[in-house]
Amino acid sequence: MQHFEESVYQLIVETSTNLPADVRRAVKAAREAEDQATRAGIALSTIAQNIEMAECNVSPICQDTGMPTFIVHTPVGANQIVMKQQIKSAIQRATKNGKLRPNSVDSLTGANSGDNIGPGVPVIHFEQWEKDIIDIRLILKGGGCENKNIQYSLPAEIEGLGKAGRDLDGIRKCIMHAVYQAQGQGCSAGFIGVGIGGDRTTGYELAKHQLFRKVNDVNPNEDLAKLEAYIVENANKLGIGTMGFGGQVTLLGCKVGAMDRLPASFFVSVAYNCWAYRRQGVLIQADTGEIQEWIYEQGTDEAMQDSSTGAVEAAAGEAEQANSERREVILTTPITEEQIRSLRVGDVVVINGEMHTGRDALHKYLMDHDAPVDLNGAVIYHCGPVMLKDEEGWHVKAAGPTTSIREEPYQSDIIKKFGIRAVIGKGGMGPKTLAGLKEHGAVYLNAIGGAAQYYAACLNKVNGVDFMEFGIPEAMWHLQVEGFAAIVTMDSHGNSLHADVEQDSLTKLSQFKDPVFK
Repeated sequence: MQHFEESVYQLIVETSTNLPADVRRAVKAAREAEDQATRAGIALSTIAQNIEMAECNVSPICQDTGMPTFIVHTPVGANQIVMKQQIKSAIQRATKNGKLRPNSVDSLTGANSGDNIGPGVPVIHFEQWEKDIIDIRLILKGGGCENKNIQYSLPAEIEGLGKAGRDLDGIRKCIMHAVYQAQGQGCSAGFIGVGIGGDRTTGYELAKHQLFRKVNDVNPNEDLAKLEAYIVENANKLGIGTMGFGGQVTLLGCKVGAMDRLPASFFVSVAYNCWAYRRQGVLIQADTGEIQEWIYEQGTDEAMQDSSTGAVEAAAGEAEQANSERREVILTTPITEEQIRSLRVGDVVVINGEMHTGRDALHKYLMDHDAPVDLNGAVIYHCGPVMLKDEEGWHVKAAGPTTSIREEPYQSDIIKKFGIRAVIGKGGMGPKTLAGLKEHGAVYLNAIGGAAQYYAACLNKVNGVDFMEFGIPEAMWHLQVEGFAAIVTMDSHGNSLHADVEQDSLTKLSQFKDPVFK
């Protein structure tokens, strides 16, 4: 199979950079269902533009390319040892070429391998079948949505929904709660795969495998088909909306599978996937290793027609007309406290100047050390970019926001210590950070999760980098930006859109207490 490694490489590139047509159509339908002049409408406009930019640039749709997970069906007698070696080689090549972010991190030392190869990485599941062709499928599921996976053990008391028993209605309550608890941290509007039964390990595996189904397929089990339809219809009544901004569209798809279980255990496992639903597959000729057919219809401009106009800045104009209280404010770093105190939740902020990336490793470090640059009046961007270096220096290939809540233990202290005026991320932060924003005069800006190409286009120059020993995603990149737009969702007056949406969606969740499936 002299062409097998090249075929796997093509699969990786396609999965990372080009959303399949069924996912594109789901995003397009969400845009049509949402008011373009709302925060959710702005977010969906940006997402649509980002999808097209990623295809055009052949660059990652989202900078977090996840833990590559392959499911491979092979003919009897296929050499799986060689295939595994070639899959790893293709992963290394894709990482070197900027199609994957180096995400393999030693769990004990925090060291990044730099090539996405390490114990347990990539994940490869082999299974033999009687066909004479190779079926290989890949899913790239980022850490933000992976962190919103959740598993329930029935019977249980479910927040907002009451008692959930070991029946279809108890399962329904678990899934509804799974959507609620994800809020905007998993980059909604999302997709969910659900595994009923199994043990704790196989339940999660079954849930993730459901994400390989096609968006518009129909479950062959009549009861599960009804459950899937119910969840999509009613999860969209929770009002969480795209990015957790509130809105009409929270969930784009639900796929449920079931397996046998032990009498003593009843697990409901939910795999939450962001809107950047990156999965693709190919049928490969067993003798040559060449691609014979793509399993999922490849994405095209046609599937996203009329979606490239009206990204953040353009949509902000519509929003301003629809809501005179919402403004667009242009800020140049360093930013003053007076400028920050004038901002309110809902304002669209456009940043020019220099900003600095900072994730988990940097925040922990800064708690006990000085910063390598002056951060007074600065902007910290929760981002682990995809970077490539050539003879001219470093270049940003993808740079969307990461989930901010992980920095909740540190953020308020870091703001106070260094005089930071704005923090950019996605999904919002908690009460400690909100109090810190109010006390010290800072704001939280929500960028659009997954929009890695849209934001990369705003980053004109890499001014420098510190802490490369943390690995590329965790290093502190100093970036020159122009026209970087995000929305104020936590201001310096104690207001938090995230807290408001969460409370409102919990109230709406409680409307689904009564039994539906008997």
